[in-house]
Amino acid sequence: MIKENQKILNAILAVSDAVFCVLSMVIAFILHFFNYQGSFYIGLNYYLQIMLYVVPAYFVFYHYLSLHDSFRHKSIISETGKIIQANFVGVIFIFVLVFFLKEVHVSRMVILFFGGINTVLSFFSRLALRKLLRRMRAKGYNIKHLLLVGWNEISAEFYDRVTVNRGLGYDFIGYLSHSRVNVADRKIRYAGGFGTLSSLLEEKGIDEVIISLDYNEFSELGGIIEACEKAGVKSNLLPFYTKYLPTKPYIDEVEGMPLINIRKVPLDNMLNSFSKRLFDIVVSLIALIVSSPLLLITAIGVKMTSPGPVIYHQERVGRNKKSFKMYKFRSMRVDGGSSDMVTWGTKNDSRRTKFGTLIRKCSIDELPQLINVLKGDMSLVGPRPERPFFVDKFREEIPLYMLKHLVRPGITGWAQVNGWRGDTSIEERVKCDIYYIENWTFLLDIKILLLTVFKGSINQSEEL
Repeated sequence: MIKENQKILNAILAVSDAVFCVLSMVIAFILHFFNYQGSFYIGLNYYLQIMLYVVPAYFVFYHYLSLHDSFRHKSIISETGKIIQANFVGVIFIFVLVFFLKEVHVSRMVILFFGGINTVLSFFSRLALRKLLRRMRAKGYNIKHLLLVGWNEISAEFYDRVTVNRGLGYDFIGYLSHSRVNVADRKIRYAGGFGTLSSLLEEKGIDEVIISLDYNEFSELGGIIEACEKAGVKSNLLPFYTKYLPTKPYIDEVEGMPLINIRKVPLDNMLNSFSKRLFDIVVSLIALIVSSPLLLITAIGVKMTSPGPVIYHQERVGRNKKSFKMYKFRSMRVDGGSSDMVTWGTKNDSRRTKFGTLIRKCSIDELPQLINVLKGDMSLVGPRPERPFFVDKFREEIPLYMLKHLVRPGITGWAQVNGWRGDTSIEERVKCDIYYIENWTFLLDIKILLLTVFKGSINQSEEL
């Protein structure tokens, strides 16, 4: 019954997305041409005609990003990020489509309005459906009944987390174990030993089985899974090594053999990577154009206040541990040495010029890194890159440090907007970087950029 209901919900989502897609185009057209008095080169009919191409494309984008799947396990924040990402790619698709259709009179503003309106409608439709389902589950409807096979520290933690959130719609039938164990004050019944699994599954009422075995019980895993499959009940593994797995493990396949990737990197996904790179190019190009007067003034200021080059470049370690030259406005005196390669910057560094202190305080010295973004060495958002000397040093001292090189480094990042910048804890910075890498969404990048603007937290005294 649960599976049938889920299929119906998925179909409703797909149909509603198609309807909102067409509705968004109509609203966008009316909104843009509401007070227009002249004659139209092309009317609403043409925009509706191109929706014959756009709606199927959007179905593919939404389906590829799992926006038509069950969101029982998903957060609204991550789903919103995917909606923004899909509409960002969708708007680009429409521009390309119009180009190939050779229709020059299509309004760019209508297309941009369409992307924004469709994003809002998609978000609120899912938010409304979530609230409806949560209310239904709180009243006992649309509930999945779970059976825990094995009781240990991991399964007890799973039980605690699930029961706290009633909105998930889970209810525990009981647990199986070799013998009755102490479950403290938890309201879960002992349903018998492992041998009773087959008979329990024959009875109706169990939707899924959660298998949580200790190391010494793993010999029974095959029989438990076989019993579940024979009864046609979905089984899930909650292994004792869960603490070593990421929150969103990815299973690859090599010659038919499954491989669990310990570190899931969303940016390994081609569409995710493409949309982030496209966003980097567009925003960095616009930012360079808009800030060109400031760039010119800063260049003049650097040249007039201290002899030496205007732009300072330094070797940094980027994605896949490849070195690149990172650009900055020079804020220190030229000493002709190489101490900057092995010296950690401090807030009151005596080598800094007065003008250099000013541009550092406002993070203006970081603006030339927009060129690094255009070149593909960096991204707008990502872990901050470090010098080779410190990379070699920290890789030996800090566990997981090298994982930050799985993605492009950024001008700003999750660590920086959380206060871990400058002369602060490298361990905490690495934790933030790994969180960003494993939990990347398009919305998270937008959030970090907004926090950077309002907090002014672009890596202020971290580097030389």
